[in-house]
Amino acid sequence: MPNNNVFNPLNLPVYTSNTNTYISPGIVAPPENNAGSTGNLYNAGSTNSTTLGLLGGTVIATVQLANPAGSGKTLHVSRLSGGITVALNLLSSFSGSMSLTANGTLSSPSTLTSVNSNLSSSNTSVAIVRFSAAPSGATPLMAMPLQAGPFLSNEFGRYVIPPGQAINLSVSGSLSVGGLMASTAYFAWWEV
Repeated sequence: MPNNNVFNPLNLPVYTSNTNTYISPGIVAPPENNAGSTGNLYNAGSTNSTTLGLLGGTVIATVQLANPAGSGKTLHVSRLSGGITVALNLLSSFSGSMSLTANGTLSSPSTLTSVNSNLSSSNTSVAIVRFSAAPSGATPLMAMPLQAGPFLSNEFGRYVIPPGQAINLSVSGSLSVGGLMASTAYFAWWEV
């Protein structure tokens, strides 16, 4: 008679079986699925594109997602995305970074329109979304280096923005010589 292990062997993952007494099989989905179907999942972002001179420079795109005081809703960050596009005229030294910060201020911000991901919904977001090339005075939450190209970070509600708070996503790219550079930053979030 074999002596079977209670758990799977080390080279195989432990498996589970979904049991749902109401309907079988059970369905597991991220919260975005329900938020999208009820018309409470939104997107907003923008791009800053500049032709740099012979000495190069830095191009920054910052999007601030703010929940106004007294909104009665809480924002949950679903996804961070964006990237850096580079068209070089000469060989150059490139560096890029992404940072996520709380609160802070934006110099000369422009207001962005948030888009509902449920195209048949008439719901509008309570969030105030702004874009700027010059953020300052924020509390760092996360930072990482970026290569040229797109990035995507699924957050699944990991960052929560209660009324009266804001979160900023900054994407920065630098060249040591001339070229065309564009930095892009986008938020996706749901509201409850």
